[in-house]
Amino acid sequence: MAAIKTASRPSEGFPPIAGSGARILILGSLPGQRSIAEQQYYAHPQNVFWPIMRELFGIRGDYADRCGQLVENRIALWDVLQSSVRPGSMDANIRLDGACANDFEGFLAAYSGIRLIAFNGRKAEALFAKFVNIEAKADSIQRVGLPSTSPAYAAMSFSAKLALWRQAIGLAAE
Repeated sequence: MAAIKTASRPSEGFPPIAGSGARILILGSLPGQRSIAEQQYYAHPQNVFWPIMRELFGIRGDYADRCGQLVENRIALWDVLQSSVRPGSMDANIRLDGACANDFEGFLAAYSGIRLIAFNGRKAEALFAKFVNIEAKADSIQRVGLPSTSPAYAAMSFSAKLALWRQAIGLAAE
């Protein structure tokens, strides 16, 4: 019985990581179980988000250091959803009924320098299209879908993912 209650309890997202000079917003869908347990974005050891950030920007160290270095590199990190029921960690298991998106209107007003929204995977991009309406502000903001850094997306090699992330994120950060 407890497993059923746990599976129906909404997963809660994290606050954004962002500094006043943010130019790029990287969006995931909603934290998975490992990330929630550790209270860290992309905490699963096989997720290649942090290795990609290391290759692109030299980001290293413990979690707090890595987050600080994202801010220094004018990168903001958040998820599309603030909460939703998500049994397990697979994006395909995110339930859309009852899903609640983060406040992007408020975020983009506070971080008006955002020029690129990069979606970490197709699910993040689809959730944004379904739940977020910022068209009035979005005219000046480019959007790009990128391959998921999740270990569940094994159809693409690390080097292929890195090349696409470098093309979209690396150039936009300069």
